Amino acid sequence: ARDTVRAIKQGGPFAFDRDGVVFGNRERVLPNHPRGYYHEYTATTPGGRTRGARRIITGAPVEYYYTADHYQSFKSIRE
Repeated sequence: ARDTVRAIKQGGPFAFDRDGVVFGNRERVLPNHPRGYYHEYTATTPGGRTRGARRIITGAPVEYYYTADHYQSFKSIRE
C-alpha cells in the first residue's frame, strides 16, 4: 500500500489501467461527496497476478483510505 500511495503522490506510473478511475462510493461507507471527489488505485497483493481486493481510495486534496475487502470497510491512512 505504501508503494501505491507513493505512486499516487508522484502521479504514477501505476500498475493497472483502472488505477485513477472515479470511485463512486456506492457502498456509502466513506463520507458523502459529489461524484468525482474520490479516485481508486490498486494496492497490489504480493505474489498476486490480478488486481485482487485491496485498494487505496483518495479524496481531494489529501485524504487516503485503504480497503482490503473490496470496499466493505475502510481505514484512514494517516501520514
